[in-house]
Amino acid sequence: MSDSASEAGVKVFVVDDHPLVRSGVRSELEGRVDVVGTAGDVDEAVAGIAAARPDVVLVDVHMPGGGGAELIRRVLTAAEKANADAAEPAPRFLALSVSDAAEDVIAVIRAGARGYLTKTVSGAELAEAIGRVAAGDAVFSPRLAGFVLDAFAGTMPLPSDPELDQLTARERDVLRLIARGYAYKEVARRLNLSVKTVETHVSSVLRKLQLSSRHELTRWATERRLV
Repeated sequence: MSDSASEAGVKVFVVDDHPLVRSGVRSELEGRVDVVGTAGDVDEAVAGIAAARPDVVLVDVHMPGGGGAELIRRVLTAAEKANADAAEPAPRFLALSVSDAAEDVIAVIRAGARGYLTKTVSGAELAEAIGRVAAGDAVFSPRLAGFVLDAFAGTMPLPSDPELDQLTARERDVLRLIARGYAYKEVARRLNLSVKTVETHVSSVLRKLQLSSRHELTRWATERRLV
């Protein structure tokens, strides 16, 4: 691995629910990158990332508040709202986890992560991967890259959800935006639909999923990591 100083100026935020892991990662990265903050759950991380404005967020997959995929979606959605003029780029995300399960890899990549490493990686390898992600590359532990290629090539069956399978593609689009807290008018604008059509889709989703309120719909979507 390279000992180039190119990673030294990269600002990194570390998110992991285990304090010993956070301190260990910070120690391993000391002198290699600029660690600008750490957090132990999703809500704390969202606030910390907004304040620290890192280049790269190093994120665990499983943690309180919805996990790595939920954190990535929340930060990227907030960045999209705040920077409609693209004045400031959103941070890039690199997953670091003990899990090497295909479903975990695919979930965070679909959410927007640029790479996924297991915690067997060395400090030097991690620093280099952070530098590459900051530069726009995608980085994976060797075995995990195959999961991503297979899933996006359509050769790996994605987990089936009979309830979700009832919904049309447009109903799923509406579901995700409503569950993220968007008003009907905003959903209509984003999907180029009329407000009446959005209302019709929401009613259909609630009926098919046997839910009675927007709150229940949001909880249902969050439990399935759709938000």
